[in-house]
Amino acid sequence: MFDTLDDIIEKLYLGEDSTIEFKSQLPHTKSLADEIAAFANAKGGVILIGVDDNGLIIGLDIKNLVQYEKSVVEICQDKIEPTLPVFTEKLVIDNQNILKIEIPHSFFVHKTSNGYFIRQGSSKREIPTEQLARLLQSRSQARIISFDEQAVPNTHKNDLRKDLYQQFITTGLSDEETEDLLLKRRLLVTDQGKRRASVAGMLMCSNQADASIYNSFICAVYYRGTVKDANYQIDAKDFKGPLNQQIVDTLKFVEKYNAVSARKEIGRLERPQYAMRAIFEAVVNAVVHRDYSKYGSKIRLFMFADRLELYSPGALANTLTVNDLLYNQMTRNELLARLLSETSLSENMEMQVNRKHFLERRGEGVGIILNESEQLSGQTPVYEMLGEELRLTIYAAKSLQENQ
Repeated sequence: MFDTLDDIIEKLYLGEDSTIEFKSQLPHTKSLADEIAAFANAKGGVILIGVDDNGLIIGLDIKNLVQYEKSVVEICQDKIEPTLPVFTEKLVIDNQNILKIEIPHSFFVHKTSNGYFIRQGSSKREIPTEQLARLLQSRSQARIISFDEQAVPNTHKNDLRKDLYQQFITTGLSDEETEDLLLKRRLLVTDQGKRRASVAGMLMCSNQADASIYNSFICAVYYRGTVKDANYQIDAKDFKGPLNQQIVDTLKFVEKYNAVSARKEIGRLERPQYAMRAIFEAVVNAVVHRDYSKYGSKIRLFMFADRLELYSPGALANTLTVNDLLYNQMTRNELLARLLSETSLSENMEMQVNRKHFLERRGEGVGIILNESEQLSGQTPVYEMLGEELRLTIYAAKSLQENQ
């Protein structure tokens, strides 16, 4: 919003409105939190720090400029619920420093310690109860629209990589025809008259989805012992990029540390700690079923000497319980599931996991995880709900030498 200096100078001349606010200095923490949340609860907007109420540039010294930017980020993380990502930019206009804070139209309805606010005209006001109920209903907290089909603020068609989205549409078409197909596949969606990338579009067709959909990546850690202790941490990786690549990278991480024991009898007998087919199903399930609206958490995989733990953010969909997982299938992210079911595996991985696509949609995943893991280790994997997070524990098979 107001991407060029000419745009900003024009707004300085025209004055404050529903899209822009001027501040000569950084306001009190609670006051600025209210202003930022009000813009996010409306259609987004910009706050310029270093400009007085009349649009006159006062400017900031460089020390304050740096400190103000840091304070703004902290306010958005600590004083607004849920956490609100904003974009800050240091600008020089007429040899004066100003700080631009760009607030996107949000997925959520945001609250501060003073309540719920919305931007109307050139000021903020508290949201009346009836309007708040309607606003909550229209956004993702009510889950009327599947979260993975919602528009990602401040994105455009060019945020989707052509070589990635072409696997889902017919190729060799004009730009207009291509855009129409992207809309039909819900990789693009129309939001307030503008075409934006959808959540699923960014997750499958962008390398930088985590910049706008926070924590949409997989964190993997390998420990030498049996507890989470930095002193015993051997390796740690964050896997980002398109979801199918995250799955592949995570599988390679597990495979790297999947110890294989051997014993010579009549021929050579080998036993890995984990069945890679079961690990593949577990990671795919975590990616497909996690709650991407939870900005404060990510998929986490921990490998220990005796077990592997996989954490997926979000309560189970609808009325599903951990006891139902083997028998019932509920898909939180239907669009993501459909896209992954159309994404082909490499030949090597196809042979390793015995399927052609990342998702087959036959409801067999949990059964494969339980059966193959139990056959290998003799212990049944355990699903548990820890608050609003699902944890899967898969036990490592004992070494063949240990059995001897």
